[in-house]
Amino acid sequence: MTAIHEVQQILTCNTPFGEAQALFIINYGIHRNTIWVCANFDDGKIRHFDSNQISITSNHTLDFNKSNLT
Repeated sequence: MTAIHEVQQILTCNTPFGEAQALFIINYGIHRNTIWVCANFDDGKIRHFDSNQISITSNHTLDFNKSNLT
C-alpha cells in the first residue's frame, strides 16, 4: 500500500542537484526505497529522489543540525 506524507516543517536536504526543501515522502512499501519529493533552492525544480540519494542538513523544528553531531 502506498502512503504519501506531506512534510509540515522546513526540512533541508542535500541532493545530487544541491540543497533542496523536502515537500513529500512517498512510501511504496517494504520492497522499494522511500521516495523524497524535493524543491531545489537554486532553480525551483521539483525532483524525486531515492532515500539513499539524499541527506538531511538541518531541521530547526526538531532542533536538529548536522554540524552539532561532529
